[in-house]
Amino acid sequence: MTRRALENTGPEPDGPALGRRRFLGYVLAAPTLLAAAELAPAAEAAADIPSPEITELVDLNDVMTAAALPTSGLITVQVHKDGTVSFALPRAEVGQGITTSTAMLIAEEMDVPLEQVRVTLADARPELVFNQLTGGSNTTISTYTPIRVAAAIARARLLGAAATELGAAVTDLTLEAGVVTGPTGRSLGIGALAEKSASVRTRQVAVELKPRERFTVIGRPHGRVDALDAVTGRKKFAMDLDVPDAMPTMVCRPPTINGKVGSVANADDVRAMPGVTDVAVISTGVAVRARTFGQCIDAVRALRVSWRPGSAAGKSDASVLEELRAAEPPLGPPPLTPSVEATFTFNFRSNSALEPNCAIADVRPHRAEIWSSLKAPIVAKEAIAAKLGLPLGAVTVHVTEGGGSFGRKLFFDAALEAVEISRKIGKPVKLMWHRADDSRQGRTHPMATSRVRIAYLGNTVLSYEQRHTSVATDLSHGLGEIFTALAAKLPVGDIGFSETFFQLSQSMPYDFGANSRLLNETDKGFNTGSMRNVYSPDVTCARELLVDRLASEMGKDPFRFRRDFLRGDRSVAVLEKVAEAGNWGRPMPADMAQGIAFHSEYHAVSAVLVEIDCRPETVNRPIRNGVAGPRITKAVIAVDVGLAVNPRGLEAQMMGCVMDGIALALTSSLHLRDGYFLEASWDNYFYTRQWNTPPELEIIVMPTTTGKPGGAGELGVAASMAAVACAYGRATGAMPTSFPINHGTLSFEPKPTVPPIPESPTDGLDHVR
Repeated sequence: MTRRALENTGPEPDGPALGRRRFLGYVLAAPTLLAAAELAPAAEAAADIPSPEITELVDLNDVMTAAALPTSGLITVQVHKDGTVSFALPRAEVGQGITTSTAMLIAEEMDVPLEQVRVTLADARPELVFNQLTGGSNTTISTYTPIRVAAAIARARLLGAAATELGAAVTDLTLEAGVVTGPTGRSLGIGALAEKSASVRTRQVAVELKPRERFTVIGRPHGRVDALDAVTGRKKFAMDLDVPDAMPTMVCRPPTINGKVGSVANADDVRAMPGVTDVAVISTGVAVRARTFGQCIDAVRALRVSWRPGSAAGKSDASVLEELRAAEPPLGPPPLTPSVEATFTFNFRSNSALEPNCAIADVRPHRAEIWSSLKAPIVAKEAIAAKLGLPLGAVTVHVTEGGGSFGRKLFFDAALEAVEISRKIGKPVKLMWHRADDSRQGRTHPMATSRVRIAYLGNTVLSYEQRHTSVATDLSHGLGEIFTALAAKLPVGDIGFSETFFQLSQSMPYDFGANSRLLNETDKGFNTGSMRNVYSPDVTCARELLVDRLASEMGKDPFRFRRDFLRGDRSVAVLEKVAEAGNWGRPMPADMAQGIAFHSEYHAVSAVLVEIDCRPETVNRPIRNGVAGPRITKAVIAVDVGLAVNPRGLEAQMMGCVMDGIALALTSSLHLRDGYFLEASWDNYFYTRQWNTPPELEIIVMPTTTGKPGGAGELGVAASMAAVACAYGRATGAMPTSFPINHGTLSFEPKPTVPPIPESPTDGLDHVR
């Protein structure tokens, strides 16, 4: 893989830099120094908006950031006597690297070594209201200024205390690497100043942030602060925690989606099995608690349960697609000018994270304590309290680090289930889902269709219409607070909530005249979720494919066509960069081609160029129990996020985005048959594997443009999927309209649904090469 972070040689952005502005904050009463932010200055209003696009006025990320502002002062930075600085991040670290980028913000503003900064995850704090939701690529955007303000206040207090101790003016002191040095050379570590700089009462203070030209940490590539713990096994996830008496627990689940228990024929026999302590019927199946997870699996496989049908009884890919087509909103009247039009289908996809869904719960008569990786912990805490009939203060929810998410951990299914089990059996439980549970009963990215029409005349594009119809996406996590979560569930409000989400997260980056996008949703019988990038991969893929067709109809090169119609210098720059780096237009053998695509969101832009190999010898190469098909041989992605706090972390994010895009376009999907999904684990759910990973991968981080962070966590997924689809269409001469392209190939023997946990393979050594 090639990485490229371009040097920032551009001018400062117009107007006063954020780092030169004055902010208000607080020194809080505490034994050692504790500082918090109060964001008094409002961001300058944008002027001369050149387009009626709503996302150029306000987008979903802006809404989330504005909602978080009122409680930003409750986020604190603390200095300790040992010289460390701690911060409890009110977001969830699920592998995206935000604990590292957060530590970098503090280290930068306080001039302390990165290794002296300790970033942990905050427990659920209802007083934060909308300020504890991890999603929408919002973490760095919304916390960038509050964290820096709190850190800058702490720095100023340390210097003030040092001035008294050293008998010098603050202006004569230097703070570097966590040490304050006076004009005589005498120095004090910040640990020695932690108590002296503390306050006995809360005071409001003013502070100026460090200007960007003085940054030595922000914008420089840094490795993950938790990398060593991760690779040595010291990193703690929920299942690694040693909670007293919390024993392994699993659930025997129904053979169809959301089926219910009818009766259990042999509960006593299973309860008598080795290691088993409890067997209990719950709302989602039959729970088993034992001394080991192996004993849990044996017990689940031994249970004989009669089941009632689930919420998707009898449904299949074909029947759901028929429902979607019947629910598609119509396009406008046929244009009087030439047009291109197509309808695209996107099949169900699994939203299973690498870490199985899991939670620990200890429920007692008058209190409850939960440990889980949660991206909406406030809603989780409120929902758990309501479920148990306990006051909110009697429920403690600890947010643990998670092994992946990208939408999955916005939902707290495992936490609710663990709470139900613990209350029913009266004992603490350590609940873990099996891989088959997450594939068949977990959250899925919904099946959808997208119909697009573009009208044109000569070299002018007159209009763009898109009608996106989807199985309903569950957005009941709201914006991280119970009122919006409830609003998302209202019989009338749910489509309004989804449509608002859709409109605020989708944009039209091209000058395509009058454009309209509408969402319609149907069928709530599935457990869906906002998988990484939510609607954008499907919506953007459909759009970019039709852009390729329109370019062909106009007799134009796909890259040059996009460049001519793209709005904004940043957008054009990333497109031109990938075309240059990827050598766009180079001659390629038959059945091989390049594809290029663009996507913008949350004040950030991205472009992707890929090369695909669709030659028969590649498509038909043997893969044991797997999908071969086309191979992406090269991928180049360029991103402009305004300001990359940690370019190395951004590169890692974009690498994952490219792999997501390849999977969505080519291989990864769930097959629905008779009310259940056939896939039962990662061994037959084909996320991008080694045989489909591009041998050449180049990631280009563009120079700083806006001077402040834009959304990065999901940025590259949509453009990557679209570029692969466009490349496939150019290589085969036929535009693909159903995704993933290999969905029609069932390359594995489906595992049985009864028992729900498949038998573990015993032939692994037979396939060692």
